[in-house]
Amino acid sequence: MLRSSIFSATATTRPILCSRAPAAPFLLRSLTTSRYASVSPTAKADAGVTKGLEGPHPNDERLSKAHTTPVHFKGKPVDATSTFTSAMPIGDWVVHRDAKTISDKAAQFFVKCLRTGFDLVSGYKHKPMTPEASRLSLEEMRKQGYAMTAEQWLMRCIFLETVAGVPGMVAGTLRHLRSLRMMRRDGGWIHTLLEESENERMHLMTFMTLKKPSIIFRACVLGAQGIFYNAFFLGYLVSPKTAHRFVGHLEEEAVKTYTLAIEDLEQGRIPEWSDTPAPEIAIDYWRMTQDAKLVDVFRNIRADEATHRFVNHSLANLNQREDVNPFALREPNMTLKGTSVGLERPEAAEFVKSTQHILSEGRTSDAALEKAQP
Repeated sequence: MLRSSIFSATATTRPILCSRAPAAPFLLRSLTTSRYASVSPTAKADAGVTKGLEGPHPNDERLSKAHTTPVHFKGKPVDATSTFTSAMPIGDWVVHRDAKTISDKAAQFFVKCLRTGFDLVSGYKHKPMTPEASRLSLEEMRKQGYAMTAEQWLMRCIFLETVAGVPGMVAGTLRHLRSLRMMRRDGGWIHTLLEESENERMHLMTFMTLKKPSIIFRACVLGAQGIFYNAFFLGYLVSPKTAHRFVGHLEEEAVKTYTLAIEDLEQGRIPEWSDTPAPEIAIDYWRMTQDAKLVDVFRNIRADEATHRFVNHSLANLNQREDVNPFALREPNMTLKGTSVGLERPEAAEFVKSTQHILSEGRTSDAALEKAQP
């Protein structure tokens, strides 16, 4: 998804990045269950069933302004220094979805295997802090594995992000090719998946301003990326649902990692970064204030990863061939994305319907405003 908005526990008005046409029946025909609708969102693409999912239109920003109810539409990122982030307890970010099916268990197993390999290659070792360990000196904490140096954290984060940017690109590419083969619209999935990939790439670009990896490390990344890209490509062909569940669990691990990093920063266990300003690329990307610190960057990245976790677990709950992407036009607020493991299929249908209602209201208001012009 786009960069996460972590500034408020409630939704706020954002520019709408969405339709090239008025709100259409695709939002009412959101999920193909008998309870909601029986029409596939791609079944009548040429007839305009899925209008409103193919990207931004400048006019939609006017509609969001005309709508008086605060709504969290996808748009530009906001300042990282948020009351929501600072007030939210650390543990609230770390949530886990239990495996319910064989597919879920397979995805969870693959993530555990991948996590083990990541830890080995990146040299990651961070034991849970205990009361006894908290009384040790920083040097002893690092020796015993309760804390890490800035160098170790960077190696971990850089390696993680070089791989994390793969799934969204692979899934988006495969769905793009399927749309071309079937000559049908995709229901809004492609944009969200490519946005996710771009977001992960920008995480990497941010960390690269802090350290340039060695040739050996780059070689490890090259090998891991080659293996992972092809494995995920084949996995997505076999079972997109399992692939999205896999990414959801992978993002759970990413949230854990960044939560530990933020906790270490806040507790002074990474003194090398205690007063480090946010890189310029991060200030520009997340629209942070000029006095933002590196810890604010980590908070934004964690919010992004929590968003990917929420989105992919939600997408894994949908019918991969027929359901539209409920987040194509609008995202839930960060409170929900940061503390929940995703929307179930009926919840996604209701979310799409509420989006249609908001957009219809906004367009009505906008039409009235234009009519009133002299």
